[in-house]
Amino acid sequence: MSAITISTGTMTGAAAATRLRLTARGRRVLATLAALPAVVALSVAMISGGSALATRADGAPAGAFDTVTVQAGDSLWAIAERVAPAADPRDVVAAFSRLNGLDAGLVSAGQELAIPAEYAD
Repeated sequence: MSAITISTGTMTGAAAATRLRLTARGRRVLATLAALPAVVALSVAMISGGSALATRADGAPAGAFDTVTVQAGDSLWAIAERVAPAADPRDVVAAFSRLNGLDAGLVSAGQELAIPAEYAD
């Protein structure tokens, strides 16, 4: 049989309790490992963020909208006044931009724009 001795004094030698000490390099490694899951999650969210956008397959069939062709010198504002003279041009321009995916309201000659349903004849 063996005897067990319990001691409340400090230990010496190999069995002595050591404190964990981190060097500057160790702190950087630990911080990097702690931030890694957040970086991965953010990257996945950014990459898959465009999946909520509509695809052409989900859109309306061709010919479902009335269209207008942009002439040389036309602006989106002028087209809005021509298509819906009784409506506020700001609202019509906003509807054109949303429906046609226009950035900054820029149009070019020959471009075909779908007319929003609420302004179509």
